[in-house]
Amino acid sequence: MTRRFDYFIVLADMRTGSNLLESQLNTLDGVTCYGEAFNPYFVGLPKLEEVLGFSLEDRERDPLALIDAIRNAPGEMNGFRFFSDHDARALTPALDDPRCAKIILMRNPLDSYISWKIALETKQWRLVNIKQRRDAQVTFDADEFADQLDQRKAFQQTVLKHLQTTGQAPFYIDYDDLNDLEVLNGLAAWLGVGSRLDELNQHLKRQNPAPAQSKVTNPDEMARALSQYDRFKLHNIPNFEPRRGPSVSRYVGAVHTPLMYLPVRGGPEAEIAQWLADLDGVNPGDLITGRNQKQTRQWMQSHPGHRKFTVLRHPLARAHAVFCNRILHTGPGAYVTIRNMLSRRYKVPLPAKGDLGTYTLDQHYEAFSAYLRMLRSILAGQTPIRVDGEWCGQAQTLKGMSSFTTPDLILREDELAAALPELARKVGHKAPPMPVKAKPDAPFSLEQIYDAQLEALTTEAYQRDYVLYGFGNWKPL
Repeated sequence: MTRRFDYFIVLADMRTGSNLLESQLNTLDGVTCYGEAFNPYFVGLPKLEEVLGFSLEDRERDPLALIDAIRNAPGEMNGFRFFSDHDARALTPALDDPRCAKIILMRNPLDSYISWKIALETKQWRLVNIKQRRDAQVTFDADEFADQLDQRKAFQQTVLKHLQTTGQAPFYIDYDDLNDLEVLNGLAAWLGVGSRLDELNQHLKRQNPAPAQSKVTNPDEMARALSQYDRFKLHNIPNFEPRRGPSVSRYVGAVHTPLMYLPVRGGPEAEIAQWLADLDGVNPGDLITGRNQKQTRQWMQSHPGHRKFTVLRHPLARAHAVFCNRILHTGPGAYVTIRNMLSRRYKVPLPAKGDLGTYTLDQHYEAFSAYLRMLRSILAGQTPIRVDGEWCGQAQTLKGMSSFTTPDLILREDELAAALPELARKVGHKAPPMPVKAKPDAPFSLEQIYDAQLEALTTEAYQRDYVLYGFGNWKPL
């Protein structure tokens, strides 16, 4: 009988048990899983130099050739693991191919998050000998968890919508099923391979079997933060739109005034939050944020006449702010892993270890110019670097918002001094405060390095934003 599948892809995420699933699959005669074949930072496994003759550089030049090599490698059935932050160029071809078996591995997102935090703390990502197990309690970070959950949901939306529109059915397996011999043999039968498991592969051990609350230092705070989520829908994707999601948890509502801010990341988020707090005479920490869709709708219903607004920043100013805040340094808030990749693999001339002590204006211009050139490739999906919310197109962010709601007003940063007080007056404030101007970027401001070349590079990267929103040449605020 002809097999349905030629190869497989395990669609998962970090700390979902994918290593354990791989070890069970590799125990089947004739089956080989070639690890995280499209991880941006290594190929297959962290210490491997190559997979099937493909080095990291070979794979980056032609990711589809590695898929072909895995498909045609010796054995009855081969495949690989794929996570939401892996090279997206490999995902669509695999999803499009009905001869590729899709295995979707799921785990409670909270358990995955805590497991990830513990692994970061202990530096132990796999456990073979139980005597070598390292234990730790970690601190639950609500914003960090929300970001991971949003990323996971966006990935699931992409996968599920693609499979629906192409008429394909995946094999779902849960973390708790990875030690169930019958389920694993059912997976083997579904793949169409002849071998079966007589016993489980016990090489890898579960690292953190304790209850979630015992593994964090702030269980009460975690419980309060998680109360915003409907636990019965954590694995349900209500909207199959494959584009960027609405990121409702980032919306910021005023305490008393019927105004809600829908942030575009990389914009003047802190300054707008401060203005909303000043408007009602409260601290920024008192503002209404971190809510889910149901709670946000309740806020809308309880604030008749409310106005929702967002703020666009000039693409060049936004790119420069993100570069300074996320890429240039290595301190809090920095995207250190991406920074390292930009520096080492793509030769963006960033200061070593984020040391800005001897960093000059000319070096800043050179580094930022190189970053802008990379942005075009990143946004075009030509690199394994993720299209993060900090540097995705602002048009794409607004399109994601529209899957839940749309702003009543789309303001520009250069008009906030007049537009925000006027908006406040429309909802009842007679003498609203003035918004605070954003602080100049550090260590150098955009004004110090601006020229036509930087504008041209930004226009190439963000052409859609320039066209749709009519941005001209950048001018200081």
